[in-house]
Formats: sequence, structure tokens, C-alpha cells
Amino acid sequence: MEQITKKTEIPLPVLGNGTVLVDTHCHLDMSTYEADYDAVLAQALAAGVTRIVSVGIDLASSRSAIGLADQHEGIYATVGVHPHNVAELTEADYEALRILCRQPKVVAYGEIGLDYVKNYTPVALQKEHFARQVALARELELPLVVHDREAHDDIMEILESAGSFPAGGVMHCFSGDVVLARRVLALGFHISIPGVVTFAKAEMLQETVREIPLGALVLETDGPFLAPVPQRGKRNEPRLLLFTAQKVAELKGLSLDEVARQTTMNAVQLFGLEER
Repeated sequence: MEQITKKTEIPLPVLGNGTVLVDTHCHLDMSTYEADYDAVLAQALAAGVTRIVSVGIDLASSRSAIGLADQHEGIYATVGVHPHNVAELTEADYEALRILCRQPKVVAYGEIGLDYVKNYTPVALQKEHFARQVALARELELPLVVHDREAHDDIMEILESAGSFPAGGVMHCFSGDVVLARRVLALGFHISIPGVVTFAKAEMLQETVREIPLGALVLETDGPFLAPVPQRGKRNEPRLLLFTAQKVAELKGLSLDEVARQTTMNAVQLFGLEER
């Protein structure tokens, strides 16, 4: 008899009644969602992911994120220019960013930071525009969404020298160790945990999750990137945040609902989201 080798799909974890999650970082405006955008949102809501922060990486995507937020009750937007895209920033662009930040569903400034892996933009320009955007976010009293790829020391030098951050911020897709995490927390920032935490070789991130208080953590997909196990390598989307939350619960010896409740509260407070 021929053996059946087709893999059984692992079902999503299930939240308890009334328990919800917030996807604090997703790129909903990207073309990979165009064909089934409504289904992606419906499936997220059905899984208990009731709010999504759609993140801007340049002027065009910031405008798109605001447009999506205006169309959907549970979607919010950020405004900012990613380090890959800062080389051509002009004074007019900065004024446009300032104006966009006044839109009512803009909840943070970012995604901004430094990326020393791709290096699409010279380091000096990355640092110049990161510092300038940090200053703008502080002026506008918006939380920061910070991108850090192999740039820990320079990121922290710029942030620590900028002064206090009353509105807080988040280190998106955290990739450092516990020592770095504690420096980030000292700024009044949160640590954002992506689907990478489910990867077998993500021991450093897993140790950070164990050691850092749950009250300092938020969860993200970074969709369409970095889908968690068991969907690794496929398109990431908000409903898959359940796998990330489940892994965090396992690492901290807590229930899925406990992790969902606390990280949702953290996100609501950080971004000033409406309670629902």
C-alpha cells in the first residue's frame, strides 16, 4: 500500500473568550496582500487579532498605511522613513512627514533606525536621518518604532544622547541580547517579539523573552516577512501572531491567554489604541 506522506497542517492556537491580540508591526500596504487583503483581515479578526499597526517605511507607504487605517476600525498607522530609504530625503519631505503625523490614526513615528546588513544607504546618512527623525518624533510626542540590524551600539548612542522619551517607543523585531534589552528598557521602551522567537536557533531571543518582564513585551508579525514556525518561509500575516504568542507563553511558563492579555495591554498603552 502506498504510504501517505502529506503533512497535516498544524492548527492555530486558540484564545479564550474575550482575549485578543495586537499585531504591533505589519506592512499591510505591501503588494503581497493585494489579492486577498479582505480575507487576511477577516482571518486575523476570527483568530482574535483585533488590532493591527500598519507601519510606514517611506512617504508613500506612510500615506498608504494612513489610508488603510482610515478605512478599517481596527487598523492604525505609523509614519516614518526606513534606513534603506533615507538617502533622498529633502526638507519638503520632512515637512510632509510632520503633516502626516497629525492624522488621527497615526499612533507612532517609524519605522526608522539603522541597518548595517543591507547598507542600501551610506552609514553617515543613515545616522544623520535617524537622529533627525528621532528628534522629530520627540517634538511631536509620538512613540518611536526603531529598526536595528547589527547596529546596536550606534542605535543606542543616538537614542541615549537624545534625551528622555515621554511617549516611549519600541525596539522592533528585537535581535540583541538580554544586556541590550535592559538598556532599551532603561529608555522607557518596549521590546517587540517577532516570529523569529519560534525558530530553533533563536536561543538568544528566547533567553531575552525568559528574562525580560512580560510587562515590557509586545508582539509583532513584521508581515509579510518572518513567518513563525510552522509557517516559516511562507507569507506572514496577522493571524499567525498566535504562534508567536504561544511560543512566548511556553518560554515564560504562562498560559497563552495571560500572554495575550498583558501584551495587548502593553500595546494599547504604548500606542494609545482604543480599548476593544
